[in-house]
Amino acid sequence: MNIREKIFHSLLLTAILTLATNNPAHAQLDLTVDTLQCHIIGFNVGPLIPSTQFSFERAPDGTVSQNATMASLYKGPYLNFGLDAFYKYKSNWLVSLEGDIWFGTNNLQHRIERMGDIYSRDSIIIGGNGTDANITCYNRGISFQAGLGKIFPLSPAKNPNSGLMARASAGYMRQQTIFMINDVKAPQLTDDYALIYDHQRHGIILTEGFGYWFMSSHSDIINIYLSFEISQCWSWSTREYLIDHYLGVQGKDNNRYFDLLYSIKLCWMFPLRGKVVHDYYFY
Repeated sequence: MNIREKIFHSLLLTAILTLATNNPAHAQLDLTVDTLQCHIIGFNVGPLIPSTQFSFERAPDGTVSQNATMASLYKGPYLNFGLDAFYKYKSNWLVSLEGDIWFGTNNLQHRIERMGDIYSRDSIIIGGNGTDANITCYNRGISFQAGLGKIFPLSPAKNPNSGLMARASAGYMRQQTIFMINDVKAPQLTDDYALIYDHQRHGIILTEGFGYWFMSSHSDIINIYLSFEISQCWSWSTREYLIDHYLGVQGKDNNRYFDLLYSIKLCWMFPLRGKVVHDYYFY
């Protein structure tokens, strides 16, 4: 064997030994054991139930009653729709922004007694053409909240992205009566005249929720959470003048209101995996 053959065999043996001892490890990637970090968009829906027992209003003189709470004004339950935006950390902490809207269906209670001066003796609101204006009266509410939550996995080894969820959030809310004129014009409830009767209030909302958060290990489509939530609303009237004959109010509403709301939310979530963090295992 000449010198060239010796050099070739030496280099070949060195290369083989190098590949055998320094072969790069293969990363084992498995979403069933990895925790995701990503943005999430969700759409939620569910019933919203006002509390008749724990809601109340407080007059300036300290008198407390339950005559003008949301439960007294509007027959429940209401239907709630919402949009959620989450950022889920690898540690399963959640930061969220939420926007919700809720409403009933022709559910203003004691409407004739409240707006008696615009109803006829036949208990109708006469439209511009002299016939029944056929007005629908319902409530509408909106809220915008920022929150913080945490997921507690039940099976960390199989799916650490799913488990029990606890959340708390706070923000701004507003609610009022909406008058929908179905057939003919009714000047009595058009434009600024409607503001006299709409009970618009705004204030602070605080929400606590507990439920179950599920993120599929195999699909971006099957991701949901189901939660039971309790919201506390502290609000006051936005109108300078209010007429409600049922409550005996004709002027400024100076009461302060507390409304307790119960809701059940089902949310369909879509992870935006622009920043997915995995655990890597080497062998």
